[in-house]
Amino acid sequence: MAAKRHKPEEIDEMTRWVVAELGPDVPLHFTAFHPDWKMRDKPPTPPATLTRARQYARRNGLHHVYTGNVHDESGGSTYCHGCGEKLIGRDWYTLGAWNLDAKGRCNSCGTPLAGVFEARPGHWGARRQPVRLRSYAD
Repeated sequence: MAAKRHKPEEIDEMTRWVVAELGPDVPLHFTAFHPDWKMRDKPPTPPATLTRARQYARRNGLHHVYTGNVHDESGGSTYCHGCGEKLIGRDWYTLGAWNLDAKGRCNSCGTPLAGVFEARPGHWGARRQPVRLRSYAD
């Protein structure tokens, strides 16, 4: 079965609406589908599909557009809409670059990043926890 392809005009229209009605600082996430459990007959979302959707959204004026559920450090990171500097680098759940000052502004050009931030990044990231299925049995 062939994967259902997104229609570029739908992504274009949706992202223009988000900018016009909600503003350019609203974060938008394009997340990949992975076939699991009872939907194994459906193909996964190709990473290129997410990348194209992100490009449409950024071209239409959204500042914070992300790709998720795929390895895409560029698509998972936050960039300054003033100068393009990487502000918060992310690779899956691992935090990399942190280029914000204590007031949440770009270290390079001073453009404020929408949101509320700590003065320094926290110590969080990929922390897998074992799941004991026996604990959830009836």
